[in-house]
Amino acid sequence: MRKVSLLLAFSIATLITGFGQVPAARKVDNDFVQQQFGKDFTLVPKVGAVFGDLDGDGVEDVAIAARCKNPLPDQAEHNYTVMDPYYDFFGYGDPKVTTTFSEPDPVRRGLVVLIIHGAGPDGWRSATPKGKYVIVNLPYRTISVRKMKLRKRTIEAVYVEEAGEMEASSALFFDGKKFRYMPMGGSMQ
Repeated sequence: MRKVSLLLAFSIATLITGFGQVPAARKVDNDFVQQQFGKDFTLVPKVGAVFGDLDGDGVEDVAIAARCKNPLPDQAEHNYTVMDPYYDFFGYGDPKVTTTFSEPDPVRRGLVVLIIHGAGPDGWRSATPKGKYVIVNLPYRTISVRKMKLRKRTIEAVYVEEAGEMEASSALFFDGKKFRYMPMGGSMQ
């Protein structure tokens, strides 16, 4: 009996000291967004953040709905890459040009998706994540992470319910080098 209580006490002590520590909670707030990407970014709380393994390395990643007028100036300081897979799909996706396009609908103006590829046991919460991306010009209403069949393999992708009259859905997936946009057709409902 005494051995069991000593073993139980040792187990509790190691858990308290951090050995086998459970990862931090999935807290994504405006302060976290600004710390990772810069003061010009603000969280879109109505849509929020979604979690999954977007690059297929077995470590949890995060996709965050946010707003930003111009993501290009803070790119070097906060070590992220700006991509425009939406306009790239339609023929021209250079963010230096496409970020200057004017969005007529004020609700969709400045929408971005922030993606952090996690590294190590902390995943996306790591002090030095594997990669950070700002996806511009994606006309989303909601985002979610779901499994997707791509050729012969199954990957996790960010599914997007697009804003606009057509209420189409699309997917955003990582091909190993960059994010790609794929229209999926009708609504996700």
